[in-house]
Amino acid sequence: MSTDLAHDRCGFQPATHQVVLRYHQAWKQRRLDDILALYHPDIAYHDFLQNRVFHLAELRDYVQASLPQGEAERLEHCDRIRVDGDTAFIQYQLVLRGGQASFQSSEAITVREGLIWRVREYATLQHGDKDGGGLASQRSPLQRLGLSARQLGRMAEDLHSYFHQQQPYLQADCNLAAVAAATGYSRNQLSYLLNQVLGQSFYRYVNQARLQHLLASLPAADSMARIDQLAFAAGFNSLSVFYRCFRDHTGLTPAAWLRRFPCGSAQTTGDQHKG
Repeated sequence: MSTDLAHDRCGFQPATHQVVLRYHQAWKQRRLDDILALYHPDIAYHDFLQNRVFHLAELRDYVQASLPQGEAERLEHCDRIRVDGDTAFIQYQLVLRGGQASFQSSEAITVREGLIWRVREYATLQHGDKDGGGLASQRSPLQRLGLSARQLGRMAEDLHSYFHQQQPYLQADCNLAAVAAATGYSRNQLSYLLNQVLGQSFYRYVNQARLQHLLASLPAADSMARIDQLAFAAGFNSLSVFYRCFRDHTGLTPAAWLRRFPCGSAQTTGDQHKG
């Protein structure tokens, strides 16, 4: 958010606007202590996605878990700050890694004594939801899982980082329970993230990681036998699953891929090869 972010003049109170502007700058710049310093001692933070209310003693952990993670997660404000007396209204979009899903969020922020006294936050899933119903119809699972929109974003980043750095998919027996234990989330939390937000099963996520690993190794392949060896080395334990995943991801069979890219000099983002 820029320091000259526009505001709505109707009911405008400069003091309210300045507090809320500093607050959202701190969120966007991921400054935990600056965020916490703006909360009133009697703060009540209503997260309607979780149907929970957080008070000052609980907010450090909540905010820390909710801050955007890495360059892949973007917090974009999509409207001016609107001020009516001591309450400001702001809307923003949280885009998860790769644009796979995003949340449209709105907050009503009430200022008292120069500090933030009340926050009411609402979030709706914009895409990645197969049913198209948004998160409103799915609040009960999220309440049980104890997740906010921002925390789902952090989970997506943590999962990607773990797969990139530790490469658990290279093990043929890679499973959801082991990944959950390694990343510090529950099986149900990861399952919700994958199925309801990212729109894919755990094994599809794993097999896509295996295929990306294999495609990066293809310059060393000069025959179908070599590709089969690379498939097993990448964690696939079934050639039929590998061939189906390869075709779904690239639009080609491995044999056709080798004919088109005889030196293995192909891109690793397979969708562009379809058609």
